[in-house]
Amino acid sequence: MVILLILFLLGLCIGSFLNVVIYRLPKNESIIYPSSHCPFCNHKIAFYDNIPLLSFIILGGRCRNCKKRISFQYPLVEFICGIILPLSFLYYGFSLNFFATSLFLYLLLPIFFIDLKHQVISDKITIPGIIIGFAFSFFLETFHWLGSLIGIAVGGGILLLTAVIGKWVFKKEAMGMGDVMLFMMVGAFLGWKGVLLTLILASFLGSIIGGIILTIKKKKDTVVPFGPFISIAAAFSYFWGTFLIEKYLSLFR
Repeated sequence: MVILLILFLLGLCIGSFLNVVIYRLPKNESIIYPSSHCPFCNHKIAFYDNIPLLSFIILGGRCRNCKKRISFQYPLVEFICGIILPLSFLYYGFSLNFFATSLFLYLLLPIFFIDLKHQVISDKITIPGIIIGFAFSFFLETFHWLGSLIGIAVGGGILLLTAVIGKWVFKKEAMGMGDVMLFMMVGAFLGWKGVLLTLILASFLGSIIGGIILTIKKKKDTVVPFGPFISIAAAFSYFWGTFLIEKYLSLFR
């Protein structure tokens, strides 16, 4: 129980850092300097007002200085990050799989929120993610480096082909290179089967939720980012992908 609490608190701190990444990376600002400040009044946030999750609750979700409301994204990201480490520990114990799982999910989280708000997926996240995923494949007993390499190639190749065909058919960008790089990262962690499953699930989610959004807004120029759907599908595929694939293949045996 104590170890789970420690991991939860550590996860909250990671979430606080990822909030900085989510806010500053699209602005091309340093994620290290300057220290945390209010996005409205630029007032430097004191350490006692920067305690993950707790400070948001104590301050009532507002800046102490200007009283402007703080986005609910901040405690949400911190809470999600807080539960990732304990859940990964319960799933894998202290092992390489524990670290690989946690890192993969922590890479997906800023991608989800940045693309949701800014419609951009940063190479500063996906390229290190590809390298990290491939590096882990040399040491994980459940995964082979060749599977990771093929996953990277399939993730990049299929999505690049989809982007080219989509641009030719619809006469506009159907999928950005950020999505392609994200699928390469997914391939590095999940292999080619995981990439295909993620693509199917993400497309399914995107068509349903995206269709609802477009119907509600009724604007032809409404942009529905694909990155959040890829992130959700990739996380699902990481934990339950093997089970789904085996169930599907069993139908043909």
